[in-house]
Amino acid sequence: MGKHISEGYSGIINVFKEKGMTSHDVTSNVKRIFNAKAGHAGTLDPQAEGILPVCVGKCTRLADHLGDIKAYRAWVFLGTQTDTQDTSGKELERRPVSWDEKAIEETALSFVGDIEQLPPMYSAIKIDGRKLYDLAREGKVVERALRHVTIHELKVTAFHKESCAFEMEVTCSKGTYIRTLAHDIGAKLGCGAAMGDLVRLRSGYFGIEGSIRLGDLRLMKDEGRLQEALLAPENILPYPKAQVSAQSERLARNGNPIPARDVSYSAEVAESGKCLLMIGKDFAGLYETRQKWGEDWLCSIAFTL
Repeated sequence: MGKHISEGYSGIINVFKEKGMTSHDVTSNVKRIFNAKAGHAGTLDPQAEGILPVCVGKCTRLADHLGDIKAYRAWVFLGTQTDTQDTSGKELERRPVSWDEKAIEETALSFVGDIEQLPPMYSAIKIDGRKLYDLAREGKVVERALRHVTIHELKVTAFHKESCAFEMEVTCSKGTYIRTLAHDIGAKLGCGAAMGDLVRLRSGYFGIEGSIRLGDLRLMKDEGRLQEALLAPENILPYPKAQVSAQSERLARNGNPIPARDVSYSAEVAESGKCLLMIGKDFAGLYETRQKWGEDWLCSIAFTL
């Protein structure tokens, strides 16, 4: 028999992941602290730090719906290339750098917009059931498909000539590799580049403000205050709320589709197509409107009761 997992906790934690931990490490720690199932909403590299939303209990079903926009702050070191595309990897080549701050900034800004990236070999992407970083550690290089990503905003925020480095802040779509962005900027400059320190400032609807470190979570557990760390999804997700009527409450509590005529909702729901379904004060989950049997129904995307 496995260890009993409590169903008592449910919500989302805005965790600040510290350097040296994998995203899986963080999730495992949260599971032990809450004695509940947990899942993170987007991998963050072990050497990076910053925002890693973790869903607890039945809210794990919402992990793929916590927003796609990411924001990062990173240092980029020019004149070097590594096997991991960051400074933690093995150096493959070193080139001279012609230091020109204007050219560096203009080159970095040229990546704003829709771009293609070749995922690095040292990444968690799976090909034929195996993670790329496992293949890379065996010295293998396999063909990867280009990924379409969007750099919404990029700012060069600091230069350090002595280190041939610059700092940038990037707002981008889900799936963007900042290591690869640094590598590609260096390639376009002709000198190569590797990413240094990386901080995730934002992940979907979560930012640095109000984030919690694992050490703080353990202290809250000791003080009997764990519930305070859990954020209610209905207070975070940017969708309008809809209220189920009494006649469809049983359907709603079982996660079944509900006739739209039995739900009270605003025109905003009809426009967005999605809503946060409420049964009284209870959050039932994320729903969307669909046409079924000639009428509108609300159907579950992520049921959390």
